[in-house]
Amino acid sequence: MGRWIFLAVVIFLIILLDFYAFQAFKTAFKSKYARFISMSVNIAVYIFFLFAILTYSRSDGQTPQFQLAAGLLLTFLIPKLVIVIMLFGEDIFRGIVKGISMISASETQPLAGRRKFISQLALGIAAIPFVSFIYGIIQGKYNYKVLKYQLSFKDLPDAFDGFTITQISDIHSGSFTNVAKIQYGVDLINEQKSDVILFTGDIVNNKADEMDNWMEMFSKLEAKEGKYSILGNHDYGDYMDWKNPEEKINNFQSVKDVHKKIGFDLLLDEFRYLERNGQKIALLGVENWGKGFNQKGDLEKASAGISKDDFKILLSHDPSHWEYKVKNDDFNYQLTLSGHTHGLQMGIEIPSWFKWSPSQYMYKQWAGLYEEFGRYINVNRGFGYHAFPGRVGIWPEITTIELKKA
Repeated sequence: MGRWIFLAVVIFLIILLDFYAFQAFKTAFKSKYARFISMSVNIAVYIFFLFAILTYSRSDGQTPQFQLAAGLLLTFLIPKLVIVIMLFGEDIFRGIVKGISMISASETQPLAGRRKFISQLALGIAAIPFVSFIYGIIQGKYNYKVLKYQLSFKDLPDAFDGFTITQISDIHSGSFTNVAKIQYGVDLINEQKSDVILFTGDIVNNKADEMDNWMEMFSKLEAKEGKYSILGNHDYGDYMDWKNPEEKINNFQSVKDVHKKIGFDLLLDEFRYLERNGQKIALLGVENWGKGFNQKGDLEKASAGISKDDFKILLSHDPSHWEYKVKNDDFNYQLTLSGHTHGLQMGIEIPSWFKWSPSQYMYKQWAGLYEEFGRYINVNRGFGYHAFPGRVGIWPEITTIELKKA
């Protein structure tokens, strides 16, 4: 029943939006063929989305087909919102002019028609997000960026001066469709030749078998001093329906087994010491802890057995854990690595100058490096993608961090 109500509301809003936006197209283009093509493409997108909704089953999770249907719908709706905003602004202006005419001493003038220039301008501006979304779906989700940071710490053991980390996050293998592009991303990770590779959660969307076709590829990841990982919120199988509780439990165990099969040491509220020349740093990993999400992670348990004076690197999938629990902890976690947000997979970034995404209204730390009290968190934008099958302005990320002795 809930699905049908949701579907009815969506259809009503789409019809309303389409009717209003089509006024701009009708004003700017007089050709019946152009109008017919526009309407046909729109109808095809809506039918595809309707089919995806009607055939969607929570026991399957979000399939690539469902994600594509939702992505195309968004690609067509966002530009129309731009058009509607501009036309609505013109309608307000037309209404004001009409109102002034009605109360003036001169003869009342009829309501002015829509100006072709405004409609053409609206369509031109709307083309920017439309083209951007199309690019994001076709190519943007594979536009891997290597972001490099050098962080200095006074309490870093001398032996770890120059120690290098490659962080990846949010693989979401259930969304993958292009073997060659994913292989390119994996090769790019290996090209960093870091001392360790650290993966900060969400290896699948829901099911362990989503990794079946990708296990061999990701098992080729190499790091001189080991590969370590944690779980993310999607790894628990909470976003789909299971036949019975045992099926969900078995899947969760299989997800954990995937990490071992591809050569990662999965940290479940525990730590490992990394040693060099008789000195050591502590690497900790917690299960998922997120504000408004699953809060299984136990930082105190993960820290049992290490000293407050140890230099610590914490892997915690959700950056809200750092905001609410970690950054103010007197135990002093010098560096935290997170993911989860994906930067919402859409936004605007001009390196070293400007960064914006709707994600920032949900997370205080949403993409990149942040520092408070001399403690750092890096929020990786994610290797894969989920829900929207693309990336617009917020590109998939491979992070490398070099630790330096201050």
